[in-house]
Amino acid sequence: MKIYFDNAATTAMDDRVIDAMIPFMRNHYGNPSSVHSFGREVRTAIERSRKKVAELLNATPAEIFFTSGGTEADNTAIVCGIESHGITHAITSPLEHHAVLHTLQMCEKKGHIKLSILDVNEQGEVDLDQLEELLKANPKSLVSLMHANNEIGNLNDLNRIGSLAKEHGAFFHSDTVQTMGHYVHDLKSIPVDSIVAGGHKFHGPKGSGFLYVKKDKKIYPLIHGGAQERNMRGGTENVIGIIGIAKALEIAYEDMAEHHTHVESVKKHFIKTLIQEIPGVGFNGLSADMDKSLYTVLSVSLPPSEANSGMLLFNLDLEGVSASGGSACSSGATVGSHVLRGINHTPERDAVRFSFSRFNTIEEVNYTVGKLKELYAVEA
Repeated sequence: MKIYFDNAATTAMDDRVIDAMIPFMRNHYGNPSSVHSFGREVRTAIERSRKKVAELLNATPAEIFFTSGGTEADNTAIVCGIESHGITHAITSPLEHHAVLHTLQMCEKKGHIKLSILDVNEQGEVDLDQLEELLKANPKSLVSLMHANNEIGNLNDLNRIGSLAKEHGAFFHSDTVQTMGHYVHDLKSIPVDSIVAGGHKFHGPKGSGFLYVKKDKKIYPLIHGGAQERNMRGGTENVIGIIGIAKALEIAYEDMAEHHTHVESVKKHFIKTLIQEIPGVGFNGLSADMDKSLYTVLSVSLPPSEANSGMLLFNLDLEGVSASGGSACSSGATVGSHVLRGINHTPERDAVRFSFSRFNTIEEVNYTVGKLKELYAVEA
């Protein structure tokens, strides 16, 4: 039996997305910058995709820019937001994805900004009172706080953060990679200046993403060398990726309520069964709080075990279960997760991130918990 519980790293592509992309691999191969018919038909398809994404997010097509993924989009929003708006101070948390954290640290190292890091408690909650004090002391800052943490699932209140940022004239960027396609983002009502997406997090293709920048917060491009993406990103467009991410987002919105209900039931059953079968099990951050965490992510803290110390993911893989110890983007690193360190996770306890999609089942949960029970030699 093979079970995939690493959907926060990447998801399986939807067959309908693949079907939408295939014609642009086989037949519609024109360069969208070409003026002849081959180019024009592809250009039309790109703009149709842009319009679809904008409609779903309640934005305008002029506010949507296609990228190679969430990392490029985060880098563009942060680096170019700072440059374009003359920002000299930025605020973030120690639990952000490295696409945000490392980018801001590099901006500080180059002398472009002073960076303030917010405090977080052992549940991974960001100190928003501290944010307010920092904004009072440093108006017109850049604030970058993610919608949901990719490792422990904690949800941030975008409305409250955005309102504070707006009150103090700050530029508010949010990494929404983990929540795009899983929650409705109404950009006419959420007070954000920029958000991002990676198509492979909601059953679209890898190497596809987009950046939303509010029309009155225009920024300079990060990649130069062409007039593509309305002069915002040089380089020939990834046509099949653009077609794929737009189709994936369309499907996600159409089926969101049904998928939310199903995935949430899988997560709830996982929590309940773990508590019943594994004495001493715990959960990192707020990942077991269904009201305060991303419904696709569960970060599990398991009791100390000499037999599994440092080997749990390997042992699970041998049993056919794929999961993660943290962010997949750091899976080859020799250091542990910065998120788990940030919430003072006990190193002696194994931490595993199980993340779900609509393709997962209750039967897979039962099998996985059974294998965990065997690995920890828990007596009935």
